[in-house]
Order: sequence, then structure tokens, then C-alpha cells
Amino acid sequence: MKVKDCMCNEVCYVTPSNSVCDCAKLMCNNHIGCIPVCDDTKNIVGLITDRDVILRSIACEKDATKTPVSEIMTSKVCCCTSDVDIKDAEDLMCKYQIRRLPVVDDNNKIIGIITLGDLAKNNNVSNESVSNTLETICKCNDKNAE
Repeated sequence: MKVKDCMCNEVCYVTPSNSVCDCAKLMCNNHIGCIPVCDDTKNIVGLITDRDVILRSIACEKDATKTPVSEIMTSKVCCCTSDVDIKDAEDLMCKYQIRRLPVVDDNNKIIGIITLGDLAKNNNVSNESVSNTLETICKCNDKNAE
């Protein structure tokens, strides 16, 4: 099975100049915890999560109405294309310990997103596979954690 068979095709996104507050409202209104940041041509340039809003904005006492998302977003974003096999997408999630993977076309334009939740809801993805992916994502990289 390919990513295109499981991904969400309707993706909200913000631009780097959108405020953190606008981004948070978009997350709230759409019941999502992650939004890609795209330039004017829909090329992905970053990613912002609800955790970023809390830790990089509110906890740092930044004014969410004035702070652009470009100041708190993650700019090195792991993405995949829609023709990637689901197992390969899970491997990327595990490798980079991420729960959400933006899906881009060959020109780096956002076309979807695949999440751990999408995998869990899909009857063609085994519960064991999702469980293993979640376990790997949640593992700490601390060498003393054995």
C-alpha cells in the first residue's frame, strides 16, 4: 500500500509570516496538532506543531499575536511523496521520531499529510505495525535509558 492510499488530502497550511496566534486558531478550528508552513507557491518551508506553540512561543513569553510562525517553526522538515510505500513512511517516522509526515509532490509542494493516526485508522495497516512504529517514535535517544 502507498502513502496516497492512507494520507489526508485536505491540508491546512500557513505562511511564514502568519502569526502564531492565527496558526493556533487554525489548529483549534480544524482539530489538528500540526500545520505545514508553505511559501506563496505551496512549497513546504517548515512545520509547526501545537507543542512548538507552547514551548517556543508561550513558554518564552512571546506575543503570539505578533510573533510570526517563522520564528518558532521547525525548518528542517522530513517529507515523503505519495507514491512511497506505507512501510517506508513508517520507517521515516521511526528514524526521525515524528508522528506526522507531510506529503509533497516532485516539486516540494504540499499535497497531503500522513499521521500515525491515519495509519492506526487504516484497516490495511496492521495494529502490530502501528504499535511498533509508535513504540520506536516514543523511545528516548538517551544512552543511559537502558
